[in-house]
Amino acid sequence: MVGLFKENTRIALDSIKGQVLRTALTVLIIMIGITFLVGILTLTKALENNLFGNFASMGANTFSISRYDFSAEINRNDVEQKVNPIISYPQAKAFKDKFTFPFTSTSLSFTAASGIEVKHQGDKTDPEINIIGIDENFCPNKGLEVTTGRNFNSFDVANNNYVCILGSDFLKGLFKNKNPLEKTISIRGAKFKVIGVLKEKGSTFGNSQDLRVLIPNQIARSIFSTPNINYDLDIKVHNEALLDEAVDDATLTMRLIRKLNPIQKNNFGIERSDDLIQTLGSNLAVINLVAVIIGAITVFGSTIALMNIMLVSVSERTREIGIRKSLGAKRSTIAWQFFTETFIISQIGGFLGIIFGIILGTAISLVAGFSFVIPWLAMFAAFITTLIVTIISGLYPAIKASKLDPVEALRYE
Repeated sequence: MVGLFKENTRIALDSIKGQVLRTALTVLIIMIGITFLVGILTLTKALENNLFGNFASMGANTFSISRYDFSAEINRNDVEQKVNPIISYPQAKAFKDKFTFPFTSTSLSFTAASGIEVKHQGDKTDPEINIIGIDENFCPNKGLEVTTGRNFNSFDVANNNYVCILGSDFLKGLFKNKNPLEKTISIRGAKFKVIGVLKEKGSTFGNSQDLRVLIPNQIARSIFSTPNINYDLDIKVHNEALLDEAVDDATLTMRLIRKLNPIQKNNFGIERSDDLIQTLGSNLAVINLVAVIIGAITVFGSTIALMNIMLVSVSERTREIGIRKSLGAKRSTIAWQFFTETFIISQIGGFLGIIFGIILGTAISLVAGFSFVIPWLAMFAAFITTLIVTIISGLYPAIKASKLDPVEALRYE
């Protein structure tokens, strides 16, 4: 059996060499289909790992209150969508003071500035740093881990201490080969002592989450006095069984603070981490389905092309088939010869498609700021796809070749 496969492979390769152009075009069509299939699946897997990792780090027992909810951000083009008022500092502070649901902790934060330059002694960063005003609950509630040093405590926040926590990218730039703890940085002339460094988070859609400095809320408000600042509230429920009740209580509290009457809709968003994960999962599933459909359409075209080239090959080699049969070749031997040829062509296209698909998906992922993942699912899907192409494209020509009458085949000109 092994010897027969080797012989069929040799004959198949000789046949492929004799019709290079047609084979190359067929391989190209198969490769394009597999490339898009693998590329999109690789990209969506990287996106899934990146986004799910961010939300999973927060846990399934957290929710946030912000100006808009996640669905509103997706449906920005909805003509019925109204513009919600910002969550002002008095409103955010009032919520934190009034929301006393058991087993919860609330954090108040805001983006104070973007594109800021940070200095340390004679060195400085590029103007690309984000300054975030936070309290002592921000890091635990957002799933951020302080790997070096410590987090803010209530004393730091209550006394407006000039302390800060740095993103991990500072260890690659401003404090490369240095221990940043207890060092002093300068932000718009204000001096801050470094008390901690965050664990690396990576990038989302090209925006690095590690180029940021966390400072106490009140100090951030005094340094950066931008009008109409929007504040965010993040709540962590330490008893997951009480999550639904906590969300209901938070909604009622925020409605009272926003002075909404019973018939008015919420003019703020409540985002639960578990709902966001489910929404992302369903959206990514749709993207994967579209990728499979696109790949299937392209592969369908390549299947037709491959079947056509094999039928032409059968016609061109009719006399050869007649000679082989007259010398005692069995029908199964003839069928396997042509099926092996189909298999080799489809596998070459599939192999090239997997390579270029991984390159395409990885390149887009790196541009978007996602970390590389090995696309095992995509590779498995590509293997199954090429196997299906081989069976569909090779079965009929192989059977047709095996059924040729040797006498009629020898007469063929």
